[in-house]
Amino acid sequence: MNIQLRVLDERIGRDWPLPAIQTAGSAGMDLRACLNAPFDLQPNQTEMISTGLAMHIADPGYAAVILARSGQAMRGLVMGNQIGLIDSDYQGELRVLCWNRSDAVIRIEPGERIAQLVVLRVVVPQFSLVDEFAPTERGTNGFGSTGTS
Repeated sequence: MNIQLRVLDERIGRDWPLPAIQTAGSAGMDLRACLNAPFDLQPNQTEMISTGLAMHIADPGYAAVILARSGQAMRGLVMGNQIGLIDSDYQGELRVLCWNRSDAVIRIEPGERIAQLVVLRVVVPQFSLVDEFAPTERGTNGFGSTGTS
């Protein structure tokens, strides 16, 4: 799978590495904060942070998602939209909507890893309209219907 990547900030690839898989079993590639100075994200504040990168997937059989990094989430830095979807035809800059869900100021440093990028296959469904479904054991039972532990 070949994806076109544009470097929009000269520090990417020079001072900070390009996104890459870090271990053989990794799915995500780190995205970094392209800031010129440290930024203090106040409690409950959201801010759009540049990654210095743009990508064009081009193949409609693929998309990418931007996800929070678990280490950052532990300190309260998550994504304001929870998951960012990058469609195959998008060519703009990858930006991360950072949200400080903690009660303390979170300082984001230039070049700090703030999110991760995962490329996924996309299945485009063909819908069949029906008047009703064949019965299943679960049926329409929703939240908690299979137990809580």
